[in-house]
Amino acid sequence: MGALVKSSDRLAAVEVVAEEQNQYLTFLLGGEMFAIGILNIKEIIEYGSLTEVPMMPEFIRGVINLRGAVVPVVDLSARFGRKRTEVTRRTCIVIIEVETNEEKHDVGLVVDAVSEVLEIAAGEIEPAPSFGTKIRADFIHGMGKVGGKFVIILSVNNVLSLDDLAILEHAAGEGVPQLAEQQA
Repeated sequence: MGALVKSSDRLAAVEVVAEEQNQYLTFLLGGEMFAIGILNIKEIIEYGSLTEVPMMPEFIRGVINLRGAVVPVVDLSARFGRKRTEVTRRTCIVIIEVETNEEKHDVGLVVDAVSEVLEIAAGEIEPAPSFGTKIRADFIHGMGKVGGKFVIILSVNNVLSLDDLAILEHAAGEGVPQLAEQQA
């Protein structure tokens, strides 16, 4: 009988460990708290050295040279249909990796300020609401409950769809000659 109790205790412990602890980078955008899964994030850099690319959509700020690679930069606020982010000393570019058709692309996201990395259990994430948010519902992966407040967890692949990535690749291609001239 004692063996059964021990075995059920082990099962309970395994279930607790199996409950996924997801880590998310939280950041501010227009006074609201958002989050992106930490596995999508490559690095966070200071805002600067941005080359604007003419005739791009409003949400594309330009491109940066990141260790020799041309990385397109998206203004997340403008992507959500809001006004462009005002650059302050806390403004950052979050470099994320987006995967489409088994290809990986680096994209920079302009955010007001980076906050912290939080662990949010899968059980603490509610489905995206169908109304009441100021951004498209398909951009939201879920609403994480943290300390009695909600954090909007973004679905990176929806925020940067295949069509957007095609535009971003074009922007990166257009920015290459300009970046080469700047480095010469």
